[in-house]
Amino acid sequence: MNLLDQRLLAEGLGTALLLATVVGSGVMGVALADGNDAVALLANAGATAGMLYVLITILGPISGAHFNPAVTLVMAMRGEIGARQAAAYVSVQLLGALAGVVLAHAMFDLDLLQPGTRVRTGASQWLSEGVATFGLLLTVLIGAKHRAAALPALVAAYIFAAYWFTSSTSFANPAVTVARGFTQTFAGIRLQDVLGFVLAQGAGVIAAVAIARALGVKEPRPT
Repeated sequence: MNLLDQRLLAEGLGTALLLATVVGSGVMGVALADGNDAVALLANAGATAGMLYVLITILGPISGAHFNPAVTLVMAMRGEIGARQAAAYVSVQLLGALAGVVLAHAMFDLDLLQPGTRVRTGASQWLSEGVATFGLLLTVLIGAKHRAAALPALVAAYIFAAYWFTSSTSFANPAVTVARGFTQTFAGIRLQDVLGFVLAQGAGVIAAVAIARALGVKEPRPT
């Protein structure tokens, strides 16, 4: 297997395991919470943050552990990966995300694909997604420059926090958003609400890149 194929496998596998965790922990959290949404959210956030830490630590050296088209877009804008590799990354992230949802459903004996029914729309939700994505990308960009060894913990900690301080529960990832449109579980989103989330995430990306530049995190110089 060549280097690019290894990277694509790592991105697809990592994104699949991330979504299996997001959806599966939501199902398990609801089952154990006995109607207490706070307990279900805590289980969902904790499992997702823990899995992110593991995945970034073990797969980061192979692919960079993006697992997120927003991160891939920023890396392409900065010239750290080429346009063709970025397109391939986004493709396997989307496929991996959908595979992760199917895997979670199979583990809990649910219909494998279910059009989402959970309403997530409106200005507060879109603002939350913009803020969540902005904070995630700023964490990645500044963390990679100043605290690279701590990046897995920084990203995991940010996502855990953002589950709680945003009304959208911090999707912050277009592939995650699309895939969660195919589950009716605690983690789901209506398919008609996906576009609003993705547009808000795009705005968060633009803001993060601008603020990172202002803080001195500039694009690498061509060699």
